[in-house]
Amino acid sequence: DFITKPIDFKDLEITIEKTILHVEALKKTLQAVKENNILRMYVDETVINFMGGKEMKTALFDNETIEGTVVFIDICGFTTISENEPADKVVSMLNAYFDIMVKEIIKQEGVVDKFLGDAVMASFRGEYHLDRAIEACLEIRKAIETADIGAGIASYKPEVSIGINSGDMVWGNIGSSTLKRLDYTVIGDAVNVAARLQSAANKGQILISEANYKKIKESFICEKVGEIKMK
Repeated sequence: DFITKPIDFKDLEITIEKTILHVEALKKTLQAVKENNILRMYVDETVINFMGGKEMKTALFDNETIEGTVVFIDICGFTTISENEPADKVVSMLNAYFDIMVKEIIKQEGVVDKFLGDAVMASFRGEYHLDRAIEACLEIRKAIETADIGAGIASYKPEVSIGINSGDMVWGNIGSSTLKRLDYTVIGDAVNVAARLQSAANKGQILISEANYKKIKESFICEKVGEIKMK
């Protein structure tokens, strides 16, 4: 004999509703994971960690003055290439160069602040921040000069010019709260000097100030290049 049980449609309706809610929750979770992964492609993890756990309104205006080191790295002669080579090739080459730089910056616990055309701005903080910045730049220079990314382009030899400077600087959110577009970045005279040093550097040169030389002269061999007038 078959034993049957009457269906309670009310229980069935509750079960279906719970299933639908569960599916919607899963969809939202997957979307959040996807958006988080996309966000991490555009925003450094240090910035995400800084902003996480803070009240949004407060975090928008948070800043702190901390001693650190800023680095500007420019790919020499890349503007000429961008004028003479197909756009897709230029972008592919630039991304490959940037990837080399980023790996060395991260290896020394630095933060990629931003990409500026064919240049990179990075910052370092914490113990031995100046030493770590110099180590990263030495490795970047060596890796770029030996890379065969520009192979096939006549007379092009990939080189970088680099400016490094350390000192007190303001770390925080710069931008517009109305537009809700902000950069977590560093500003101050020490940052400006690093940019000027990079502008003054020749191909293959890494320039630091005399004050910074005195801090690291026991760890690195440096050569005096003379005085530079800066704005």
